[in-house]
Amino acid sequence: MRILCYNWVDYLDDENRGGGVSVYQRNLLRALDAIPEVSADFLCSGLSHDLRARPPRWERIRHGPDTDRARRYEIVNAGLLSPSHHSFGNPGQLTHAATETAFFDFLAANGPYDVVHFNNLEGVPAAVLRLKQHFPQTRVILSLHNYYPVCPQVNLWFQERENCTGFADGANCVACLPHQTPERMARLANALAYRLKRAGIRPGTRTFDLAFRNAIRVGSRLVRLATWLRRGRATAPPGRMEAAQFASRRAGITALINANCDRVLGVSERVCEVARRHGIDAALLHTSYIGTLEADCFAATTPRAQVLNDDGTLALAYLGYMRRDKGFFFLLDALEGLPDDIAARLHLLVAARTGPPEAMARLAALRPRLAGLRHVDGYAHDGLDDLLADTGLGLIPVLWEDNLPQVAIEMHARHIPLLTSDLGGARELANNPDMVFRAGDTDSFTARLRHILSGGLDPAAYWRAARPPVSMPAHLDDLMRHYKGEPT
Repeated sequence: MRILCYNWVDYLDDENRGGGVSVYQRNLLRALDAIPEVSADFLCSGLSHDLRARPPRWERIRHGPDTDRARRYEIVNAGLLSPSHHSFGNPGQLTHAATETAFFDFLAANGPYDVVHFNNLEGVPAAVLRLKQHFPQTRVILSLHNYYPVCPQVNLWFQERENCTGFADGANCVACLPHQTPERMARLANALAYRLKRAGIRPGTRTFDLAFRNAIRVGSRLVRLATWLRRGRATAPPGRMEAAQFASRRAGITALINANCDRVLGVSERVCEVARRHGIDAALLHTSYIGTLEADCFAATTPRAQVLNDDGTLALAYLGYMRRDKGFFFLLDALEGLPDDIAARLHLLVAARTGPPEAMARLAALRPRLAGLRHVDGYAHDGLDDLLADTGLGLIPVLWEDNLPQVAIEMHARHIPLLTSDLGGARELANNPDMVFRAGDTDSFTARLRHILSGGLDPAAYWRAARPPVSMPAHLDDLMRHYKGEPT
């Protein structure tokens, strides 16, 4: 069986872009390599561009690490950019003939593939899903690691401040991004980075950083000058037309998925629910929790006999980012509003890169009210066991439909119970409604904490109902059934 995996960024990217999906791609390809009858290639698109305007083309990746060089490919000069917010509103996200031609040329030259597994559609026109018109025997699998098909912002997060539950026929999309890098500027930056990497100058080196910074400074001035010279020569399309374009994008990508995909895999039940609500055919949707190496940790650890410490205090942990969508600023609001009798019984660990001064000041102001507060400026995966050794409860206070946060899996795999918001897939790990609060509702959060502090959480009952993390072998077994078209 020959398999092509697609994501917008190389899974061995020098800049470590792609987050948990890149980690998953590395693990998946390694697992596929262990199956003798399977060979797998990888394709990405939307990041590499020539300095001069040229047609899209495919090529073997010629920069970054030498590992897996023979199977890593990319489309250069794609008609749209990755990640998607750099091409927010670009009609090429739906269809771009030259990029589609490059994609199909790649399949013809390197296939035939039995399966093309899209782990994203960012970086390619959604119209490439019509690949069966050229390769009718190929199965098309789409995994939903985000909501890009129905949201050009990818995460249904409106104006960087609230969960997006409306659409207004595309009008909300027009007003969504408070800030956006001009596409020409982003393309120039990508082209420069591509040229430097092709020359053997890798990101993270002093030479790369100096050359990139200086060239971008000059390039941005040229872009601004060109924009100023063109000012007044054309009028922007009216807001009504822009809204219609966003509505066409959503309807068009959804229709392409429904007409061309053999399976659509949501990484949590909540993802499938959101996808159904936005028009993805329920008959195509299947929940497929991604495989994780954390499953080994789950097998090697045991739950604590009690969640509370001997003195009646509770050790909480927040991992990840000091970002609004992740619920960090909501968490500050909730902790600041806690009654004194609850706050005084809480130890809080925040393992996240140092945030803006406002956030750090608010954290510092909480310190006198809590039983303890510790901030760690980020963390490495291999240090998690020590970092979380004393944690009694993990916090996942997300304010958007976070598909299935990696930090939730990391804590869950160490038998740390989770208190989660009612958005996204994290709550499915505990499978316990008593451990869920209404997203953004400080009173609901406080009530759940009070219940736990009063002894309301029975660890034995919690872990009987919880879902174990899915191992990579188990996930691969499930994936192969989708690849082969077997009933599930």
